[in-house]
Amino acid sequence: MASGQNKPNGLTVILPEDAIAFVEQLAIEKFHGIGEVTAAKMHSLGIHTGADLKERSSLTLPQASLLELTHHFGKAGHYYKIARAEDDRPVEANRVRKSIGAETSFAQDLSDVGQMLQELEQIAKLVEQRLEQHETRGCTLTLKVKFSDYHQITRSKTMLASIGELSTIFEIAKTLFLSIDLENRSIRLLGISLSNLDNAKQSQAIQLPLFQDADIIWE
Repeated sequence: MASGQNKPNGLTVILPEDAIAFVEQLAIEKFHGIGEVTAAKMHSLGIHTGADLKERSSLTLPQASLLELTHHFGKAGHYYKIARAEDDRPVEANRVRKSIGAETSFAQDLSDVGQMLQELEQIAKLVEQRLEQHETRGCTLTLKVKFSDYHQITRSKTMLASIGELSTIFEIAKTLFLSIDLENRSIRLLGISLSNLDNAKQSQAIQLPLFQDADIIWE
């Protein structure tokens, strides 16, 4: 949620003492795990922000509020806690890397195809650099496109052999992109990721630095 607050570089630091205020002002659809359907249902109940959700699950009537949340959403405990910036799940600092990629949200939506392809090439360069950094390559390339209306689509292609060179990454991403019917819609975000990584090191524990580039994609 923090990474979505400061596009396009995606870096936001939320101190513990600021967590509750951050959650309260956040639009409900920005919460991790709340999709379009759940957000629409919450809107119909008058829940638009974290503060609304917190009030709806008021501590003054905890049992009644939990029952109401369970009735509407089935995950009362989860929503009850996230409305209060509480998460007692253990932090998994080490995990197997499943994909490497990059994405960019644009300050102004793109409407020119030529400019879109230029941006796509820059993203492909970032992906190549990150693959080199982690000494790996991938067999499946996934293109991510988010339109100005926030509708999002992905297109993927799996190769017989792993790839990692800029020219190949860009050409495949470009082909996937040009296969999409834009329908005169402008684009808010583009992303490329490679999965099915072939580096044996991926099975080793990976320590994530706190301020690593925030737009690396994890599955």
